[in-house]
Amino acid sequence: MIHQVQLTDLLILDIETVPGVPEFQQLSDYWKGLWVDKISKTMPENQTVDEMYVQKAGILAEFGKIICISTGFFYHDSERRLCFKMKSISGDDESELLKSFVELIFKFTEKRGQFAFAGHNVKEFDIPYICRRMMIHRIPLPADLQFSGRKPWETNIVDTMELWKFGDYKNYISLKLLAEVLGVPTPKDDIDGSMVREVYYYENNLPRIVNYCQKDVSTVANIILRFKNIPTLEHQNIFVAS
Repeated sequence: MIHQVQLTDLLILDIETVPGVPEFQQLSDYWKGLWVDKISKTMPENQTVDEMYVQKAGILAEFGKIICISTGFFYHDSERRLCFKMKSISGDDESELLKSFVELIFKFTEKRGQFAFAGHNVKEFDIPYICRRMMIHRIPLPADLQFSGRKPWETNIVDTMELWKFGDYKNYISLKLLAEVLGVPTPKDDIDGSMVREVYYYENNLPRIVNYCQKDVSTVANIILRFKNIPTLEHQNIFVAS
């Protein structure tokens, strides 16, 4: 699919998520019970429900929330150079964040027409997570996020993890490893995914998380270029919208 898709028809995205509350003990008794029910069958014997909450709650849409959605798109400048622009939506109010993301989708559709979402593991994590959180907040799903009833090849999604599988459905690869094996330049991160909860709740440093999220988006952009056998982006041709 990647060879059939124009670069300018892609909207690359990545999300950062955290648990709904910082610690397990801050949940109500009822929600504590729901958490135990959720993870009891997969919880290692040497870990407690408190520890599992810290590690896993943020990646489960029922117990977590989105604090940042970073997006990026390709375009050609006046000299026909390939450029990439990123825009991030972040904040503590998840409902407002998601509404702003819907507005971004509408504007992108108006400018580009039909497009495809792109990202790393975006098909099994980012997009389902966004859709579930929209349902929870009673936000209508835009047409581009309504995948029910569609066949796999009818969905407008380009997933770099899926591209790397080459039909091997057992394979999993992290974005960091894929970038390294493909020789894609990546900025040196000062945090990783396991630190987002702490940085958000205890350092109150959302801009640091946004910067981390944008690095992933630009990395995915360059990996897509590698799959299309196109030179990766020059640093001076990557921009961040205010």
